[in-house]
Amino acid sequence: MLPNLLGTRKGRLAAFFLLYVTEGIPLGFAATAIATQLRRQGVGPAEIGAFVASFYLPWAFKWAFGPLVDVFRSQRWGHRRAWILVTQIMMVATLLSLIAVPMPAGLGIFTAILLVHNTFGAIQDVAIDSLAVNTLSEDERGLANGLMFAGASVGQAVGGSGVLFLMPYIGFQSSFVFVAAAIGLVTAFVVLPMKEVTAQAVALLPGMSRMRTAAAEMKVFAVQSFRAFIGTRGAYSGVFFALLPAGAMSLGLALQSNLAVELGMDDDEVAMLNLWSSIVSAAAMVIGGWISDKLGRRITLFFYLATMSLPVLYLMFVLQQAGYVVPRAPGGAPMRDLLTTLWIATMAYAVFQGLMYGTRSAIMMDVTNPRVAATQFTAYMAMMNLAISMAAGWQGVAIEAWGYPTTLLIDAIIGPLCCLLLPYMKRTTGGFTDAFANSRARNTAVVLGLCCLSWLLYWPNRAALGSGQPIVNTLFTLVFIASALFLLAGREVLGTEAGHWRVLSLWTAPLLLAMHLRYQLDKLGNPTLHSAAEMAMYLVPFIGGIVLIGMSTRNWSGPPQLREEALAG
Repeated sequence: MLPNLLGTRKGRLAAFFLLYVTEGIPLGFAATAIATQLRRQGVGPAEIGAFVASFYLPWAFKWAFGPLVDVFRSQRWGHRRAWILVTQIMMVATLLSLIAVPMPAGLGIFTAILLVHNTFGAIQDVAIDSLAVNTLSEDERGLANGLMFAGASVGQAVGGSGVLFLMPYIGFQSSFVFVAAAIGLVTAFVVLPMKEVTAQAVALLPGMSRMRTAAAEMKVFAVQSFRAFIGTRGAYSGVFFALLPAGAMSLGLALQSNLAVELGMDDDEVAMLNLWSSIVSAAAMVIGGWISDKLGRRITLFFYLATMSLPVLYLMFVLQQAGYVVPRAPGGAPMRDLLTTLWIATMAYAVFQGLMYGTRSAIMMDVTNPRVAATQFTAYMAMMNLAISMAAGWQGVAIEAWGYPTTLLIDAIIGPLCCLLLPYMKRTTGGFTDAFANSRARNTAVVLGLCCLSWLLYWPNRAALGSGQPIVNTLFTLVFIASALFLLAGREVLGTEAGHWRVLSLWTAPLLLAMHLRYQLDKLGNPTLHSAAEMAMYLVPFIGGIVLIGMSTRNWSGPPQLREEALAG
């Protein structure tokens, strides 16, 4: 009896707005509502930072779900609609399962369940974007994208502010039911009544299962992405631009809610702060995109990114003057002067961050090859999510190690560094592959290899860095992830040209990803296992560095592999 929203222009715009609300709800719930309650219960900023970082991590790898969404299709329930239904049901189920987890004692299990929850959220995002590309007409896409970003912002307000407003009446555990119900309402009234065009079955090659076809499509993704990234100076610069922080990020992550709790805000006040900052940011997103169309993206984005540091520096200066440096236990008398400062800084930051948000996505489109737009652009967005995850992790550690003012200062300095790449990120007017693609690939392999080998100097001398050790660890995490992805993609691009390095790359990449387990090294009670793990800490980066440098000696300028070649490989 409910209308099919995909059947009309207004219905489509409303549908994608509401679908993106379901993406924003879990993010606001984690970064604001849960982070606030964890701080009230005595959980430290470093643990909260790690929690928020893990929540964003699946979004950094959402590109891997694309082939699965493309290949596995339902004739009965619709291609993308089926994926959205399944993922939203699983998002609701994982949220409800959190009710039984005691906090803060069960923070590890709590984080693991939310990681699974957000993995389904990332898959949902891929399916929603795919549905939008195949449903929206060309004259609807601009407005629809604006509404989708606004929907995500509204969702964050519902999951953050809405939950905090209700918590005094329903309690912490029952708030999971509220968030699950909010997602369930969209499932019931938007997704279920949808009528998607009947899905065409994917043509499988003889002897190929759907899973093998999906794996082959991921190989094609790796080849296309790699060649697109190194094809032009703008696209190559876009990789580093996406991996760097998009301006100062501290007031957009858990630092803001942590500080609000410590300064004496109650849940209603934290909710109000989050609500108004979300509203202001959503409005600024629309305005920022409109201004960038009129004045040019690079100059306006430079201004937006640079000005994001101003409220951060303002907050840093006031905290330093007031002697508020290290985190304090919550529960003291409200510090009204500092709370006013936090309000001013947060609202100003919401304006500049909102102005930046849509413009940053638009400039990534400028350097994207239209022939592989979905592949390349999705990868850029995934890298940006990885940057958010890394920022959340290091900021939590830095707060406990150096205090709020120093963390804010570092954030304000590092944030605008991405502006240095803007001059190179021009819209491509010629071809999408130039004569320097080969040297870019080889130089990248050398730099990553040297970074892996530098671990051999850092690891035995890490104690000398004192409180700065976790920050350097975070940087090496980025190196190991980038190196692993480079090896997996590079071996497919080179094919037989890789020689014996092709097999070594396949075995080395997962080992580099497994280097993240070094954080569990101190928990190994068995002396034999501990010694073996300690040896692996040296052996894996050494092998990774040698393989990467070996890959740099190969010829990367050969013709692109065709889809059939990738499938055969």
